[in-house]
Amino acid sequence: METLQQFLTNKGYAKVKLHLTKTNHFEIKASINGKKGVFILDTGASSSCVGFEGIETFKLKAEDSLIKAAGAGAIDMDTKMSKKNKLKIGKWTTNKVVLVLFNLTHVNTALKNHNSEPVDGIIGADILKKGKAVIDYEKKYLYLRL
Repeated sequence: METLQQFLTNKGYAKVKLHLTKTNHFEIKASINGKKGVFILDTGASSSCVGFEGIETFKLKAEDSLIKAAGAGAIDMDTKMSKKNKLKIGKWTTNKVVLVLFNLTHVNTALKNHNSEPVDGIIGADILKKGKAVIDYEKKYLYLRL
């Protein structure tokens, strides 16, 4: 019988290892505009986000945004937008990614309080949809269609 991995590989998917944190979040390594970072994989986040601290690191062009961010215990947070970014997760790449920039401090404070490392941002449903993502929760892999 064919495994999920064999099936998806035959369908042109790339496999990326997920790391389960002490807070029961999946973390994933990705690079934005050629710079590597660590992100929480969040299927419930509509948009992928990067903390304001990442603007220089990831060479982001920040534009004002009318969107207010909410999540992880914080609401009505001011945001900025950054368009036309290159995102690479494993062998999967996409261009023209729009990222929401916001204050990630509350997320990283919560992670540190649980002895987890801080993250650079969140990979959300926008990217997962674009990559036709399949998550293997048992084996801890994310599959993205090349």
